[in-house]
Amino acid sequence: MTLPPSCGSRASWRSNPLVPDESLAALDPVDLTERWTTLVSSPKDARMRVLVALERADVRGFALVHPSYDPDSDQVADGEIGEFAVDPAHQRAGHGSRLLQAAVDTLIAERTRALWWVASTDDVLRTFVTDSGWGPDGAHRGLPMPATRRSSRSACTPRCHDD
Repeated sequence: MTLPPSCGSRASWRSNPLVPDESLAALDPVDLTERWTTLVSSPKDARMRVLVALERADVRGFALVHPSYDPDSDQVADGEIGEFAVDPAHQRAGHGSRLLQAAVDTLIAERTRALWWVASTDDVLRTFVTDSGWGPDGAHRGLPMPATRRSSRSACTPRCHDD
């Protein structure tokens, strides 16, 4: 299965202040499709899963789940939502909620704890995550913020866990 570049990733990344404008402009749809094909068909870690939100036969979003590679995590017990994107044109239609439920179900079927790094600058996603029952676990990391996206040079990213 190939996820087309129109599946929501580029559109959702545009609204993410941590993704530089120049990186978005440099995305080649053909290269992106090839990378997704490789990621889905030959993942580097067999425990990685790509979940897709569909409306009929149209991809509306995706989630990437995998073992957590954080230094304080147990790669056997801890799983992570590494990427979560719903096409902004199709948000608030239930795709995100169903996709999140599928991601959590997938993670807890194989692991005992689910984690998710959520940018503190992404109010919409953070609200969605906390309204879905996730809460901060006390871990956080600083990520460089592109000067072209916001005036701040770094963003605090708290890690959340499912309750």
